[in-house]
Amino acid sequence: MARTSEITDRQRTPPKGVAAQAKRGLDLRAKHDRGGTEVGVRRARQLADQKAVSDRDIKDIYAYFARHTVDKAGKGWASRTEPSAGYIAWLLWGGDPAERWIGRLHDRLEKAAG
Repeated sequence: MARTSEITDRQRTPPKGVAAQAKRGLDLRAKHDRGGTEVGVRRARQLADQKAVSDRDIKDIYAYFARHTVDKAGKGWASRTEPSAGYIAWLLWGGDPAERWIGRLHDRLEKAAG
């Protein structure tokens, strides 16, 4: 069966793994008092609450990951005791699970656009 480029409501709902990473980012931000912006915090709340993403959200999240993949090379990335601000911000946007999920949704949007 051929896959369509239309994205269903179910596919737009952040998976549990994405929600968990966003929640973790919010917790780490509160604990360490750093990481992310208010935009990132709003995004984390959306993802943690598993609120569906719009086409605009998909494009914005995709662009975030495209810009910030380089942050993974930074000092303290994913440190258990002192995680970097970049790592916390990455989690606010749903972390690696969101990067994969949004990549798939973004590909579908691109195919639909022709």
